[in-house]
Parts: sequence; structure tokens; C-alpha cells
Amino acid sequence: MDNRQAMGSWLSGPRAAMEDAGADLGYRGEQLGLPEEGPGSIARPGRRLGALAVDWGLCLLIAYGLITHGYDQSTGNWALLIFLVLGVLTVGTIGSTPGKRLFGLRVVTLGTGRVQPLRAALRTVLLCLAIPALVWDRDGRGLHDRLAGTVEVRG
Repeated sequence: MDNRQAMGSWLSGPRAAMEDAGADLGYRGEQLGLPEEGPGSIARPGRRLGALAVDWGLCLLIAYGLITHGYDQSTGNWALLIFLVLGVLTVGTIGSTPGKRLFGLRVVTLGTGRVQPLRAALRTVLLCLAIPALVWDRDGRGLHDRLAGTVEVRG
């Protein structure tokens, strides 16, 4: 292997490097019994980040306008608390936040499909900690989803 090949595998990530070495990893969500494309397939990272940005912006707007009446140090803390409440209430009842709904995503439990309020609370608390959401498995699920037994899919 020359340097260009080694650099290319490093830039494209471990999944591409393993596939180049001959490993058949399948598509994202195959191990979970989800379709490769269309409704019910694993949500792509771009859509997930877009939905997160919409939800965070909404929470920041609520904190800015209704609680702190301006932007100061506590606005971000209030926005995080509102984000926590929003996530628990909306994911625990209808399976999606306003941002997820806008981007055509929903959160489901692997076994039953419907997210229980306790699972939604665990998922949202871990999401607010940020680190579990940044650790992904080969199916594209964050650690917060794995621990809560949920998966974010396309609607």
C-alpha cells in the first residue's frame, strides 16, 4: 500500500477502509431490520443536524423572548431546559420534535415502534449531555439512541 492509498483510506473513514479491505458491512440499518431507502430507513446525519438546529433555534427563541427578555448568560441555560422539556414531551407522545417533523424524521423504538415516555426522557437527557450523541455505531445510531433502545428514521 502506498502513501496515497493510506491517506485516502484515512480521509474516507474507517467504514470505507474496511470495505476496501473486503469486509461486507451492508447498509445502515440492515442489522436492525430496517429498509435501505425510503420511509423507515435510518435518518441521514444531515437531516438529523438540520432538525436539531431547528429545535435548538426554537428553544433559544422561546428562552430569549419569554424568559430572559434579551440575550444574556442565562439564555442558553434556559434554552437547554426548554429543549429537554420539548424533547421529552414531543418524542414521548408523537415521536418527533417540531424540527424532526419539518425534516420528515421520527424516533421509534426497535421492538414496538412507539417511544415510551421514560425512553424519551432517557434519550433526551443523554442528547443534552452531547457526548453520547457524538458517538455513533456502524448503523449511524448515536449512543443516546442505543442506550434508550430507539432509532431515528425517515418518516
